[in-house]
Amino acid sequence: MAGPEVANGNGSLNLKPSDTKGKTITCKAAVAYGPGQPFMVEQILVHPPQKLENESQRVYPRIFGHEASGVVESVGEGVSDMEEGDIVVPIFNGECGECSYCKCEKTNMCERFGVNPMKKVMYGDGKSRFSTMDGKPIFHFLNTSTFTEYTVLDSACVVKFHPQHNLSLKNLTLLSCGVSTGKFVCLI
Repeated sequence: MAGPEVANGNGSLNLKPSDTKGKTITCKAAVAYGPGQPFMVEQILVHPPQKLENESQRVYPRIFGHEASGVVESVGEGVSDMEEGDIVVPIFNGECGECSYCKCEKTNMCERFGVNPMKKVMYGDGKSRFSTMDGKPIFHFLNTSTFTEYTVLDSACVVKFHPQHNLSLKNLTLLSCGVSTGKFVCLI
């Protein structure tokens, strides 16, 4: 595939962010190619984040998943509240902080980044950050697409945690879905 330099071609996740920043990353993901079909774990390409990033639900191929935690590998232009190495949790119900819904105290359903199972691409440029090894797009799911070793998120769909909280990535993953949906009380 022509374009940015590809990092992580050996399948290793032990790269420093400086080794992969701004490059297309090769990693494994569970890709769904159609309704009722099994997930296929395969190598994919994850393209670098664009400005302000850290249509049909039946569109395929698609990377599902909405629960995760991780470490920021790189950020796109305009992201000022996160940086490489930050510990984060993706949220499928993001907040832009500027729309009438975000400014209202009675709702948390952001106009731009709220839960939308029909959304399949990034908000900023309407493109996917995932592709097959031969360049065909793989679409996003619920602002998160977490069934992959690397993902790209709009910065409005990420919550940063400070290291002094001493929470493991495993435990933080519960916050990504369980707490936000009220299911966490079953796990205590």
